Amino acid sequence: MTTSQRPGRIEIVAGVMFSGKSEELIRRVRRAIIARTPVKVFKSHLDARYVGLQHVSSHTGLSFSAQPIDRSEEILRHVADTPGVGVVAVDETQFLDAGIVEVATHLAEHGVRVILAGTDTDFRGEPFGMMGHLMAIAEDVTKLQAICVLCGDLACRNQRLVAGQPARWDMPVVMVGGSETYEARCRRCFQMPRLNEDQVPLL
Repeated sequence: MTTSQRPGRIEIVAGVMFSGKSEELIRRVRRAIIARTPVKVFKSHLDARYVGLQHVSSHTGLSFSAQPIDRSEEILRHVADTPGVGVVAVDETQFLDAGIVEVATHLAEHGVRVILAGTDTDFRGEPFGMMGHLMAIAEDVTKLQAICVLCGDLACRNQRLVAGQPARWDMPVVMVGGSETYEARCRRCFQMPRLNEDQVPLL
């Protein structure tokens, strides 16, 4: 990859589930294609919901073909195989390893527009993966919100449910799912996961 004359940048599309992150990523990718800019789209191999591993898809049914990857470094290899790439888009960025920070920075420094979409907080309400770091170094951050399913206010939390009840604090952070497993909730309606059957986190 050689340094391009065009300016590179990192754009983040973040927010809770059901807030339209994948739709926004797809919208930006389609606009780049209309502008005749070569685009490469990637997604974590962990997310095979809706239309499978070969597509980025939204909860509303929009989809776009994508290359599934296991590690962030694979992005550089695939981009190197396609000369002239001007836009690199990645969906479900929160599932990728810490190397995504270096990869995104490297691409931006070489003139690539990098669009990263991902859930910024996990089911505990804590920063998810490298999303917080990426939001700090990006030129542009778009934070989307969904609608709280309980009160209709703006949602800023991902409520994970197991058998209709809030998930335990000690459950694995990564659990891919849709509306059958997660709800978008506001700060007031969000229920902090319990540490165990008898204890709740201290405020």
